[in-house]
Amino acid sequence: MNGVDAVSAVLDLRDVTVTYRTAEGPLPAVRGVDLTVRPGEVVGLAGESGCGKSTLVGTVLRLQPASATVEGEVLVLGQDVQSISWGKLRALRWAGASIVFQGALHSLNPVQRIGAQIAEPIRLHEPELSRQAVDVRVEELLEQVGLAASRKRSYPHQLSGGQRQRVMIAMALACRPQLVVADEPTTALDVMVQAQILDLLKDLVRDLGVGLLIISHDLSVLADICDRVVVMYAGRIVESGRANEVFTDPLHPYTKALSGAFPRIGDPAARYAPAGLAGDPPDPRDLPPGCSFAPRCPLAVPECTVAEPPLVEVGPGRPVACIRVGES
Repeated sequence: MNGVDAVSAVLDLRDVTVTYRTAEGPLPAVRGVDLTVRPGEVVGLAGESGCGKSTLVGTVLRLQPASATVEGEVLVLGQDVQSISWGKLRALRWAGASIVFQGALHSLNPVQRIGAQIAEPIRLHEPELSRQAVDVRVEELLEQVGLAASRKRSYPHQLSGGQRQRVMIAMALACRPQLVVADEPTTALDVMVQAQILDLLKDLVRDLGVGLLIISHDLSVLADICDRVVVMYAGRIVESGRANEVFTDPLHPYTKALSGAFPRIGDPAARYAPAGLAGDPPDPRDLPPGCSFAPRCPLAVPECTVAEPPLVEVGPGRPVACIRVGES
């Protein structure tokens, strides 16, 4: 349990496990994850590709494929989305919680103007609004994300990558949700546009008071925007804490490797190639005994292969899953 009252959290994941059914047998993608997001808080979820980030995100609005089995509780605004009826789930999507998908070009309908796409969830959840009122809301949303209201008449292919991502954010805010999930929202954007999108997200959280869960493999991006950062490896959380602490003073060897992979401005060592991490993430179907990170860990000792280390608080708000935490 994460110790946070469900009423005070817009998202509360409790011991969530996600297993895929495959021809080769069960594939455990997420294993016993606890995570909370409070109103007005930005929580980052970091880790390499394949660590379970997007799978976990899929459970928040019950978007996981039919081949996935979800155990544990996924509470969004106090409702367990994995057990509520389809009618309640439909009412919760967009209006209670929304998602910004990774690829805006693939998420937007190429044959519909963006104004119509932003208006669709508004009409669905607020059918009492007149067409004119919906149109005004669409224009306000576009201006809120830094686009001209006239852009509502544009098609997705007429916008740049950054503009399309702003449209996705406008759609996510269309029905005034209390929780927004952003799955790699700056992927494939250049550095300047990426910074603009991150600043936009920070401003929206501050001004609207929504809870934001943002997923990225780039720890430096999360350190810039998040209040807290959660690091996943092989389907488990291995460390979490305040964003600046996790980035500047990582405690788990895997978090240290992630942090060391990104150069810091002003650091003399940054002129050289960033430190790498040998090996590949383990196959979820064939996890090594004990700590899943042990085969790649520079601090591994024989005891690391005996049992999987539990997530233990080693400081205020700093749970870490490593028996050698504090050793360098």
